[in-house]
Amino acid sequence: MRLKEIREESELKQFAVSKKLGVSRGTYSLWELELDPIPIKRLNDFCKIFNCSIDYALGFSNIKNYKANRKEIDIKLSSIRLKEARIAHKLTQDYLANKLSLNRSLISKYEKGHTIISTTFLIEYVQLFKISSDYLLGKLDKKIIINIKSKAHLFPNT
Repeated sequence: MRLKEIREESELKQFAVSKKLGVSRGTYSLWELELDPIPIKRLNDFCKIFNCSIDYALGFSNIKNYKANRKEIDIKLSSIRLKEARIAHKLTQDYLANKLSLNRSLISKYEKGHTIISTTFLIEYVQLFKISSDYLLGKLDKKIIINIKSKAHLFPNT
């Protein structure tokens, strides 16, 4: 992740960023050091503050901001896109849950829009399906393919 790099480019201290995010400096520090996952809503707030894409903040893209990027996460659209990504690779919820060490019911909740995907599993989805996190979260209309090393071994028959 690029939280520290983005913050330092703006010449802000951790305390200033943590105050903008409404958390303690210690909590923010753990996110920046990647010792604790930053919640997806806080990551989105961070990206709004620094006018950058989630893909950029997570280190999946060198494009700092997409022109058509929405400010907010669309949980309904996100749920549809998460399901579409899984189905496009002909995976069942059970198979995906097993590979990600998740409970199948949690994947179902993500795909039904009952809960927003966690940052940890968003990163896993991006790595598995090579699709932009901003797109998966409903912030972009155009599907963007992320150029990262393949984890094709996770997909049966592909």
